[in-house]
Amino acid sequence: MVRAGLSVERLVLAGAELADEVGFDQVTVSALARRFDVKVASLYSHLKGSQDLRTRIALLALEELADRCADALAGRAGRDALAAFAAAYRDYAREHPGRYDAARLRLDPETAAASAGVRHARMARAVLRGYDLGEPEQTHAVRLLGSVFHGYISLEAAGGFAHTAVDARESWAWIVDSLDALLRTRGGAPAPGHAAPRPRPRD
Repeated sequence: MVRAGLSVERLVLAGAELADEVGFDQVTVSALARRFDVKVASLYSHLKGSQDLRTRIALLALEELADRCADALAGRAGRDALAAFAAAYRDYAREHPGRYDAARLRLDPETAAASAGVRHARMARAVLRGYDLGEPEQTHAVRLLGSVFHGYISLEAAGGFAHTAVDARESWAWIVDSLDALLRTRGGAPAPGHAAPRPRPRD
């Protein structure tokens, strides 16, 4: 590859691709310089260092994943929205494992507040509004969804489900159904196909 045409955007995208290929923890300015066949020093006019590169990849991944979730949620509510939201995370992790790991990078408060991570939280709460959860239950539920999704995705990526006869997709669907049932129990949303009970008239 030639040095001409390097930019922050091109370097970050290349870093994200490298993360998917070799793992996010292996992404450094030195590795990126080797990818472009340039000296490390030539990249410091675009990047402050490896931590800057990793942070920028994390921000890119958060943005990409937020866009995917938004597309998946359009026009959906209730269990359909929950399933689409969950699938967006799992599919992104399977297609872009390094980027997904980057999206979990801990950011400083100022950077986090300006990132697409805020959109993720808002979308999670939008999904949960379909279950009529108040506070603090809604916050508990946001944390529950994040824990379940990330835990399952991480175990699956590590091969944790490769040695059992039950297909991992079946377990995923079962988990989504179980989350839906739990959230309906905790909130006031009616079960699918059932109307919400009408209040009794006062005497």
